[in-house]
Amino acid sequence: MHESTVEKLCILDGGIARVEDGSIYSPGMNVGVPMTLSCNAYLIRHRNKWLMWDTGTPDYLYSEPGGKIIAHGIRGMVVRTVASQFEAIGVSPDDVDIVMFSHAHYDHIGNSGLFRNAKWIVQQAEHDAMFGSNPDRFGYLPELYSTMRNNEVEVIQGDCDVFDDGAIRVIYTPGHTAGHNSLLVRLPQTGPVILSGDVAHNCCNLKHRRVPAMNADREASLSSMHRIEQLAHKEGARIWVNHDTAQSATLPHAPAWIV
Repeated sequence: MHESTVEKLCILDGGIARVEDGSIYSPGMNVGVPMTLSCNAYLIRHRNKWLMWDTGTPDYLYSEPGGKIIAHGIRGMVVRTVASQFEAIGVSPDDVDIVMFSHAHYDHIGNSGLFRNAKWIVQQAEHDAMFGSNPDRFGYLPELYSTMRNNEVEVIQGDCDVFDDGAIRVIYTPGHTAGHNSLLVRLPQTGPVILSGDVAHNCCNLKHRRVPAMNADREASLSSMHRIEQLAHKEGARIWVNHDTAQSATLPHAPAWIV
């Protein structure tokens, strides 16, 4: 195996999501059971480039301690702003070269406006949904990503080797949304990890193939779950499930770096 060209990765606290009825993520299961979900954002150093994967819940919710219901009955809360975490690790959002989102829901795209100098790499299907005639249909809030019109944009279709060296690969995993992505990152010591976005909202739902009612395409969701697990097996990769609070608690967050 070639030496990894990824230097390190930092997991930023991208807020908390709370729902009163956990069955929104697993129809027929956890009916009426409140759930708390972690929301993470990831800053990755690749040679002389900074790449941002997801940007978390909007920082402005920090001023609302009780949070606010944003979409699908989900309450978003912020206890550490993404901007303050950048300051803590000594990096400016203006220094980020590339920004990508697993998809355009509020807890993944909420701080997109911080990254005004970054090239935005986006799936065609997601871009079409975000800027189409009916973003509300997908649970999107255009005011959260309106500044992305000003960024340099690279539109892709399907998988993409970001740096053409196999170190960071976009994996097209539609289902939750039409243009949903996951990211395979080859860390130098930790090894390969898959940032799975919302392919599943927790490890249990991934294992049991539970598809949220809000997902755009049930069959595509099931195919993407299968694809991610097959890829993890093939690559010997760990799957980091973004919203799995228990798993997230086992991983170091900013200002710590993972190598």
